[in-house]
Amino acid sequence: MKRAWTLALLFLLAGCGSGFAAELDAQPGDALYQDDFSDPSSGWPRISAEVGAMDYYNGVYRILVNAADYDLWSAPGKNYTDVRLEVDAARLAGPAENRFGLVCRYRSAQDFYFFVISSDGYYTIGKFGGGVVSLLGQPTMAYNAAIVTGVAPNHLRFDCVGASLTGYVNGQMVAITQDAAFPDGDVGLIAGAFDVPGVDVVFDNFVVMKP
Repeated sequence: MKRAWTLALLFLLAGCGSGFAAELDAQPGDALYQDDFSDPSSGWPRISAEVGAMDYYNGVYRILVNAADYDLWSAPGKNYTDVRLEVDAARLAGPAENRFGLVCRYRSAQDFYFFVISSDGYYTIGKFGGGVVSLLGQPTMAYNAAIVTGVAPNHLRFDCVGASLTGYVNGQMVAITQDAAFPDGDVGLIAGAFDVPGVDVVFDNFVVMKP
């Protein structure tokens, strides 16, 4: 598996909005935003292009990546500072050598953090800064037995609190790192392909909580 990005072409459609008011009034553990994707009009992007597709699909949200060395990501158009993100994610089809997960502090198509796993058991936290991808705290994606491989779902959690970024899989912390480049921004979902296209991933029960 190619566990380090050598090329990542990015594509995004997202709305605009704000979550600051709800965040200020919330207590730790309160849900700031949530979506089980049962309503196709809840506001997530619905697109189909040569490089892939993002859309509601049988009560979940699906991201299909049809280009090698490519990422697609989707956001509901919110804006938060400190968040705890959670989602259930599973490979629907395509190669196990994939990447998919959560995005926080999305400020533009060139600036955001991500926490991703692969269907063959690897993970990383990273960022796009000025359009350049870098993995934080490790040179490549690393293996962890907490990740359920194959097509079974994994429960992902990504805490973005101050400069601390922490990733969890199925209740187990697998990664923690520090970076203070982006203090706030949107949240979302991401999936990408390495050498082999056809990555097909579904997401359910997306929740944004106050940490």
